Amino acid sequence: MARLGTSALKPASRAEGELNVASVAEWIEGARLRTLPAAVAPVLAGAGIAIHEQGFSATRTILAALVALGLQVGVNYANDYSDGVRGTDAQRVGPQRLVGSGAARPGQVRAAAFGCFGLAAVFGLVLVALAGQWWLIGVGAACILAAWYYTGGKHPYGYLGLGEVFVFIFFGLVATVGTAYVQLGQAPWPAWTAGTGMGALACAVLVCNNLRDIANDKAAGKRTLETRLGERGSRIFYAILAGIAVLAVIATAAGTTWWALAGLAMVIFLIPATQHVLGGGQGLTLVRTLKFTGFAELAGGLGIFAGMLIGA
Repeated sequence: MARLGTSALKPASRAEGELNVASVAEWIEGARLRTLPAAVAPVLAGAGIAIHEQGFSATRTILAALVALGLQVGVNYANDYSDGVRGTDAQRVGPQRLVGSGAARPGQVRAAAFGCFGLAAVFGLVLVALAGQWWLIGVGAACILAAWYYTGGKHPYGYLGLGEVFVFIFFGLVATVGTAYVQLGQAPWPAWTAGTGMGALACAVLVCNNLRDIANDKAAGKRTLETRLGERGSRIFYAILAGIAVLAVIATAAGTTWWALAGLAMVIFLIPATQHVLGGGQGLTLVRTLKFTGFAELAGGLGIFAGMLIGA
């Protein structure tokens, strides 16, 4: 794969005394749009299950997607803030961070994070009201807390090697099964297999991101799972996650309709991404691989959705 240009990816340093006024482009970069497929894909997969069970609601699917997007952008800004104030991003390899580069003040980025969480909460309340499942408010609150404490607070779980566990739960199982549940009032087992596939790929996105930053994270005392597994172990773990995602799509199709195998379109992106990771890809080249992993998850979720629609 071609190497990405680095001019837009290196943190821009601010002159001493210069006002921290980030441009619109810098805020968009800080939102890390390449991670947004991890938010949309599980919602599509869950909506596909609802289609198969003849309980699909376009309104509830859109609301679930807005909740997921709000949480994803919020956690991206929250990570930017928390890592920035801790100094973890001082020698970052990869896309610019708002706080670490001095483009924006920490308080501004923190406010942006909580603003996104607030929007997610509003859309979530509307969704809960439509579904009539008020206990889901507790699930929503847990999602926001998990998003903040990934790198926030005194003992962030992302610094303890637990990031992948929570990503799998919230951006895999909760997002997929939850989307199906608010439409069906139940959670059929194919929703869980679909959620497993989406969660595995969401974790693969995180592995790819942290693999790039192993050296800097070790120096900053950030003990991600990748710093614990080491470079070789992390690369193998990525390949295992990719394999789990493929098997999960097959299992989902077996429990619903074989048209759901359209979700295997993910391999178009997963094969080159996995080859690059196992081949020893380093530094900024992993940014492209991270993007391919996100596209793989989106292709998987969209393929399951389209397959269920055809099968119906």
